[in-house]
Amino acid sequence: MQRICLFPGTFDPVTLGHVDIIERAVSLFDKLVIGIGINSGKQPMFTPEQRTGWMKDIFKNEPRIEVTSYEGLTVDYCKKIDARYILRGIRYVSDFEYEKAIADMNRMLTPEVETIFLTCSPQYSTISSTIVRDVIRNGGNVEMFVPKEVKY
Repeated sequence: MQRICLFPGTFDPVTLGHVDIIERAVSLFDKLVIGIGINSGKQPMFTPEQRTGWMKDIFKNEPRIEVTSYEGLTVDYCKKIDARYILRGIRYVSDFEYEKAIADMNRMLTPEVETIFLTCSPQYSTISSTIVRDVIRNGGNVEMFVPKEVKY
């Protein structure tokens, strides 16, 4: 059986922290699916097509990575793509507390899907999509926080 992992997120926009987690995780699985979550309760700055396009450009030379978008429960999407693992990145203890609550709920809903946590490399721990969006909205330069493929 193939070891398929889903890395879900809004990636609005993708940051160097996301890229760090993906690059370090890809060797752990046969296939890593980057799932751009579409959440009707959120108003993203960038379209799903932009975010998917960036991810495809960034990882175009990595055959084990697939980029998709999805709606609904993450565990339901895991079932659809036969993923047995969910990957989540952790920057701080507060991230862990939030992510653990989600992982526990996912485990209750779908016990066969396991959540894997990877901590972010120290140089990326302060970068978040929320902060990057705020810098963009206020006309700041975010080149040091996002991959070169991210155009805004």
